[in-house]
Amino acid sequence: MIHMRNKFDEQLQLLDEMLTHMGELCELAISKATKALQAGDTAAAKAIMAADEEIDQLEKDIERLCLKLLLQQQPVAKDLRRISAALKMITDMERIGDQTSDIAEIIITSNISEELIDIEEISKMALAASKMVRDSVSAYVERNLELATEVQASDDTVDQMFDDIKSTLVDKLAENKGQDGSVGIDLIMITKYLERIGDHATNIAEWVEFSITGVHKDSQI
Repeated sequence: MIHMRNKFDEQLQLLDEMLTHMGELCELAISKATKALQAGDTAAAKAIMAADEEIDQLEKDIERLCLKLLLQQQPVAKDLRRISAALKMITDMERIGDQTSDIAEIIITSNISEELIDIEEISKMALAASKMVRDSVSAYVERNLELATEVQASDDTVDQMFDDIKSTLVDKLAENKGQDGSVGIDLIMITKYLERIGDHATNIAEWVEFSITGVHKDSQI
């Protein structure tokens, strides 16, 4: 019995490591997308889209490990919550990977310049969203309820950044009615994807809270 528990704990440790790696890949993708946007680097943007496949593969590998733990072991309630939360988390991380790919695609197809907005403002938003991703995964691995709560609170900051940037872009587009507004729309879409990344990080943090407390904000769970 002790041997089985030790083996189970080893697999839970592996789960933590794989989730951490998946979170790091998401962070890296966000960082690379931001740098590609700043530099107008379409080659770097194409590399981001290719890297998304690794995130997709990790989702499959982690899902396989979670199902193995559920089927081959008999997890107690807290372990069951931990595994169930991991299955939910990887769905959100996979979507974060998709959204960085969507940002990369816009960079490739759009002629983005700093005439409409200081790109640095979008970079700050990207950093804030990336930190939410990092902290949400760290909260899971460290069983840190306080950190998970902080991530959820940070979503308001990212949402406000989105509103501010969107308002600036809308005003700029109104001032330049004779110009092609497609670039402004592309920039709004990029910030919307970053806002959605913040939402996914918040979802992850909520599942971390569930894994620790057994309570989820969705009362039906």
